[in-house]
Amino acid sequence: MPRQVPVTVPASEARFAPHEVAGLFAGIGGLELGLHQSGHSPALFCEIERAARAVLESRFPSARIAPDVTTLESIPKSASLLTAGFPCQDLSQAGKTAGIGGRNSGLVSHVFRLLRGRQVPWVLLENVSFMLRLARGVALRYVLDELDALGYVWAYRVIDSRAFGLPQRRQRVYLLACLPGEGDPRDVLLADDVGAPELESHVGKANGFYWTEGIRGLGWAIDAIPTLKGGSTIGIASPPAIWMPDGRIVTPEIRDGERLQGFPPDWTKPALDVARRGMRWKLVGNAVSVDAAAWIGQKLCAPGTYDDAADVLLEPRAPWPDAAWSLISGERYSSKVSSWPVRRPRPPLAEFLQYPPAPLSARAAGGFLKRARSSSLRFPPGFLAAIEAHLESLAKEPTAA
Repeated sequence: MPRQVPVTVPASEARFAPHEVAGLFAGIGGLELGLHQSGHSPALFCEIERAARAVLESRFPSARIAPDVTTLESIPKSASLLTAGFPCQDLSQAGKTAGIGGRNSGLVSHVFRLLRGRQVPWVLLENVSFMLRLARGVALRYVLDELDALGYVWAYRVIDSRAFGLPQRRQRVYLLACLPGEGDPRDVLLADDVGAPELESHVGKANGFYWTEGIRGLGWAIDAIPTLKGGSTIGIASPPAIWMPDGRIVTPEIRDGERLQGFPPDWTKPALDVARRGMRWKLVGNAVSVDAAAWIGQKLCAPGTYDDAADVLLEPRAPWPDAAWSLISGERYSSKVSSWPVRRPRPPLAEFLQYPPAPLSARAAGGFLKRARSSSLRFPPGFLAAIEAHLESLAKEPTAA
């Protein structure tokens, strides 16, 4: 049983008060939009990508937007919550896995530089779950060591976006930290848990997969799409494919891509003023699921009570679990909560799509089929035959390919 650590909690009106949010690496504002939907308000956005800033400028016209975290001098005094979905390119399986020292993901050091200048009461970080395993979790260890050095208590958890009714299998690490006396981050992130659902059959459902892969993986998702990405193994931002119940092989339209992340349709349309159409998929793939952020925002205002009776002390250099916490620097505990804090109704993927999907092109389907045939992967019954039938149907309609 872990050591029970007393946490001084301020008066309830302060604990439940909505936050003013300073969002670093804001992207198109997924974290901040979700928090805003839960009553919190943006005080600052910081984002270097011009197309993403065009979206922020259009969707949050009254907010201050800074262009570069490396030149940002301070966090606004009014901000009580600092968010940072820091770049994941060096940490993801789709990226080059350069690690926390990579050019992009290493920018998280500026979060701690700014916190050393002003210790914001609450901090919310987000990144890919692969950071728990890459190089034995050195990236997460760096982040937690920095938070410990700054005197924060913290909890993190891998959360699946499907828990919130979105048909996208997207597992991300959410790390919430606060200064002692501000509250208990476990009561926000870890108190709710419904457990992962039982495995389901793919038969009769729309099933997503990565058409850009086929040799080492498939990204297979039953009645959902696999994780939307800002890039892929072939170096482009693109939607995954879907094997529809009627046998068609399609890709979702960008407005459904936005909805799969919890954004309203055409949220990224302002990016077209400064970038090519394909950039919208990159922006959506790099975003944080709005519904997950909204849930965290709700729990910040109305936290639960976490029971740590089953938690165990983490040994130094032990593999990182999917959820953990620390209320005293140097003492870290593993939590057994699942990646499903809630289980909201999720529409079948085939019914979720509101806009006409496009047939997967002959070039994309043919490349995938060639890779799949040369691989040792096992595929669901009838799947490769459906790809072959799709290619045959495209051959009969040359203009569609």
